[in-house]
Amino acid sequence: MSDPAGEVKLEVKQASKEVKESENVAEKYSAMTVSKNSEMNMGELSSAFSAVPTHKPVKKQIQFVEDKQEFSRFPTKAGRRSLSRSISQSSTDSYSSAASYTDSSDDESSPRDKTQVNSKGSSDFCVKNIKQAEFGRREIEIAEQDMSALISLRKRAQSEKPLAGAKIVGCTHITAQTAVLIETLVALGAQCRWTACNIYSTQNEVAAALSETGVAVFAWKGESEDDFWWCIDRCVNNEGWQPNMILDDGGDLTHWMYKKYPNVFKKIRGIVEESVTGVHRLYQLSKAGKLCVPAMNVNDSVTKQKFDNLYCCRESILDGLKRTTDVMFGGKQMVVCGYGEVGKGCCAALKALGAVVSITEIDPICALQACMDGFRVVKLNEVIRQVDVIITCTGNKNVVTRDQLDRMKNGSIVCNMGHSNTEIDVASLRTPELTWERVRSQVDHVIWPDGKRVILLAEGRLLNLSCSTVPTFVLSITATTQALALIELYNAPEGRYKQDVYLLPKKMDEYVASLHLTTFDAHLTELSDEQAKYLGLNKNGPFKPNYYRY
Repeated sequence: MSDPAGEVKLEVKQASKEVKESENVAEKYSAMTVSKNSEMNMGELSSAFSAVPTHKPVKKQIQFVEDKQEFSRFPTKAGRRSLSRSISQSSTDSYSSAASYTDSSDDESSPRDKTQVNSKGSSDFCVKNIKQAEFGRREIEIAEQDMSALISLRKRAQSEKPLAGAKIVGCTHITAQTAVLIETLVALGAQCRWTACNIYSTQNEVAAALSETGVAVFAWKGESEDDFWWCIDRCVNNEGWQPNMILDDGGDLTHWMYKKYPNVFKKIRGIVEESVTGVHRLYQLSKAGKLCVPAMNVNDSVTKQKFDNLYCCRESILDGLKRTTDVMFGGKQMVVCGYGEVGKGCCAALKALGAVVSITEIDPICALQACMDGFRVVKLNEVIRQVDVIITCTGNKNVVTRDQLDRMKNGSIVCNMGHSNTEIDVASLRTPELTWERVRSQVDHVIWPDGKRVILLAEGRLLNLSCSTVPTFVLSITATTQALALIELYNAPEGRYKQDVYLLPKKMDEYVASLHLTTFDAHLTELSDEQAKYLGLNKNGPFKPNYYRY
């Protein structure tokens, strides 16, 4: 039998060690200032940024896609053109393409069936139509206006080229905002090859604009599943080009390289991952002792969690519902499943417009927060017959089941704001007795034999990222964090990072936040020496311990 007292002492000792490491990070980082007039030195950044490894227990095993499915021979042309319903989890969460000038239905031919050349004479890319590059450039210029912090980082570090020699292979959503990140990496000295982490998220004109500048992009809106894996393979498998850094969103690129190109994977100097699914996969590899590359967990950074989840969803939930259904929120009976950061953001927005919002929760702490915020906590079965709109925000599977969908009233709306497309049991709706009727892009009527219709949005995928847009400012925060993480991993001296998963130090989160404060003309109060001593803090931060919950 284990000794409980001994386990407690071990936990206290481990916590003390992490606090001490965080304090060391603060001391190293104190040479840097985050004031508006300060200049940033990339050498100081690299020496200062020493992240603390995290060892999160993996409570739920994330299953990789079956190798047989992934690595089968490439399909026929007909097979490529049909959109598969069995796309992997991470690749079905999509950033918006709603603002795109183009649609996958404009041209039925697959980009793989034609050869295109940009103005520089290069054909090392595969996009829908390279002639749309001018439209994409305009989209990117608009995005740059609200990503001033990332542009500022680009200008400060451009002369030093901290990513000179870096060969980055990326798998993210290809939108105007991520294009600003990609072009920032290129400006800092990196060579990039890029593909999309989602078959529906690519803005075709933006992909064309990037290809026109020389970035090897393999992506278009409306890929089949086989196209998806083909594009990843083209990014990785290029003669004479050995990638040494990975920027991933969902873990599909990392997994593909790990399984199919193990020798290439072993030469990678660092992985930066920004999604829940991708981070779980990395922790799974680490726990099994199979992670041979240091990795940075950007998903759990404070700025990513708060701004990408809470504040982003607070705005984009309304946008997604309005664009797809034109629904009136006032007086509607709405159920939000899950009261985490995403759920909190959704509920705040819906409540402000007069909706009657109820919550479902498994966590008593989150449930109590919902009660204190004025929401009723219910079981879905208790209200399923009266509800007008259901929004899932849990990251779990089968949160809304077929039995519950059968009992919903005519005209109800069902959508998902959680991480993956598994929250609503959409597969159970694809049966002979039910009729699917496409209303418009990403909006379907599912019709029961008695004539009842349920409105399903984005086929259960992320509503805000499939049907509307995400605030550019929020993506600027995430992109700045990704850029800094890549700089750190690439420039870190040998031995600083082991073959493990690391979390960004609190000081780096604070630095990313400070870069964005100038947008609001915000002025931070500075601690006096006496105040800093009283609080036991460094005047330049970090200002909160690692265990602090914002």
